[in-house]
Amino acid sequence: MADKSFLDWPFLDDKHRAMAAEVEAWAEANLSSIDHHDTDAACRKLVADLGEAGLLRHSAVDPEGSAPLDVRSLCLIRETLARHDGLADFSFAMQGLGTGAISLFGTPEQQAEWLSQTRAGEAISAFALTEPASGSDVASSTMTATRDGDGYVLNGEKTWISNGGIADVYTLFARTGEAPGAKGLSAFIVPAGLPGFEVAERLEVIAPHPLATLRFTDCRIPASAMLGEPGQGFRIAMSVLDVFRSTVAAAALGFARRALDEAIERVTTRQVQGSPLFDLQMVQGHIADMALDIDAAALLVYRAAWTKDSGAPRVTREAAMAKLYATDRAQQVIDKAVQLHGGDGVRSGQTVEKLYREIRALRIYEGASDVQRVVIARQALSAHQGR
Repeated sequence: MADKSFLDWPFLDDKHRAMAAEVEAWAEANLSSIDHHDTDAACRKLVADLGEAGLLRHSAVDPEGSAPLDVRSLCLIRETLARHDGLADFSFAMQGLGTGAISLFGTPEQQAEWLSQTRAGEAISAFALTEPASGSDVASSTMTATRDGDGYVLNGEKTWISNGGIADVYTLFARTGEAPGAKGLSAFIVPAGLPGFEVAERLEVIAPHPLATLRFTDCRIPASAMLGEPGQGFRIAMSVLDVFRSTVAAAALGFARRALDEAIERVTTRQVQGSPLFDLQMVQGHIADMALDIDAAALLVYRAAWTKDSGAPRVTREAAMAKLYATDRAQQVIDKAVQLHGGDGVRSGQTVEKLYREIRALRIYEGASDVQRVVIARQALSAHQGR
């Protein structure tokens, strides 16, 4: 049983504790029977089920309401789902990330059209930012959106797009040319199935998720598809990541908690020379390190989420620290769990083996660990110079 004492921390309110219990009960009742053999089908079912359960209402703002995104709720849901099933976490997370720009910058008409569908699990969303030659360096994006009459024409490629190939709607970033570099990008809502929009390649990874390279060839979209103003694309993308980066850390935290649970079960039931493996002091040291890393990561995650929910316009530093520490330390926690399982730890299909494959991508997407170090260093320098 995963530690729940963090729910009593002052970062969280009673509504968060109630919601955490709701998500836990749903996960226990629904996620043990998910068939992962067909990843696309599994994700479609998970989105539909999450929508039917009402959990996707937290993934985007209510088009008919005024409440902002609650980052603590997003983190709690991702942590809980990740602890139970990595694909369930992925399915929830992409609904939020894919529509994050619509939640934050969409017009009432754009929100009404798309968020009502994604919150209900009736449409799948995706966030199309990365390109073959520009991953972390978003300002180097080369995909173009050229103004043509009453619309724009898209040309270029996006790659490593989560939900690529199964999404109904994509938030896409392309160069509109208002200025060089980051200031010349804009954001658009692009429905699937438009002429000139094709899934060029499906990408296979060590922990199966729907991923694809997308190609746009003279793909026409209306001017009303733009999110925000021309040239605001980089700001929009960074604002979305500023919100959702903390939730990546929360997912890593969920993976780490599950790994610790599995490790404790292993070392308390496995016998070595007539005694539980846990009696060895070196094993106790590993368990202690795992528990320490998890609590430290949780403090960073919920500090970042609380800071954003408390009204901070940006939490770049806090979110970067949370993502860097939680994902890197989760990798170490899971590695220790694999080690404590011995040969069973690398046996295909074992829980810790699946966690080992799941965690690695979190140290890359939505800002690789090395990029987060650069972000944190620059924030520290800026704070020092501002004294």
